[in-house]
Amino acid sequence: MKKILLIFSLAFSTLILAQKKPTLFLIGDSTMANKENPDKNPEHGWGQVLPQFFTTGIEIQNHAMNGRSSKSFRTEGRWDKVEKQLKKGDFVIIQFGHNDQKLKDSTKFTNPYTQYRANLERYVNEARAKGATPILMTSIVRRNFNENGVLIDTHKEYPLVVRMVANDLKVPFVDMQLLTEQLEISYGPEKSKLLHLHFKAGENPYYEKDKADDTHLSRLGAESAAKLAVKDLKNLKIGLEKYIK
Repeated sequence: MKKILLIFSLAFSTLILAQKKPTLFLIGDSTMANKENPDKNPEHGWGQVLPQFFTTGIEIQNHAMNGRSSKSFRTEGRWDKVEKQLKKGDFVIIQFGHNDQKLKDSTKFTNPYTQYRANLERYVNEARAKGATPILMTSIVRRNFNENGVLIDTHKEYPLVVRMVANDLKVPFVDMQLLTEQLEISYGPEKSKLLHLHFKAGENPYYEKDKADDTHLSRLGAESAAKLAVKDLKNLKIGLEKYIK
């Protein structure tokens, strides 16, 4: 009988500890998302490789999905799945912008100063209402060098609005636009192709035809972006740092 009680007590203690374990949720688009066939697929989202930089003391749930904007992520019910799980002590990284720009898609497009801003504020407020800590991030840059070797921005007002919301609502903030801009420039116009998906036909078995994608990341690009994100997350001093290796 004592043995049974001991086993029950240990099992209950383990359950309680598991319930107290915080979760880091990621919501965003394809640049952050998990990709299929990671052992063979050259493409990786930076959120996909993030767990390697954290201890087992925190769970990481990557809910980012290809093609989603701050609008469609909610209308498809993806945020609802996250919000239902949120508890005190959790963290939520919020990074949208790439698909909010899509003028030809009414299911995704948001005006940066109105809908986009309102969507970000709503994610922040709803995360806080559950006792979780929201973290806002600007979009990672696209590899977009001009003929003079100058990296040209493609996101226009959207990153500015993220900065404004972070400042106005006092939200922990990581400027991934700046960090990845510095990364791209450090590699230069030609070598920065390694951070993305540039392959000639037959060069990689995953792609039958030529591939030249300057938005999405290779494993090198994803791990490089994740390292930059983790460094700044650690410096925020919001409690997340104790789970970073």
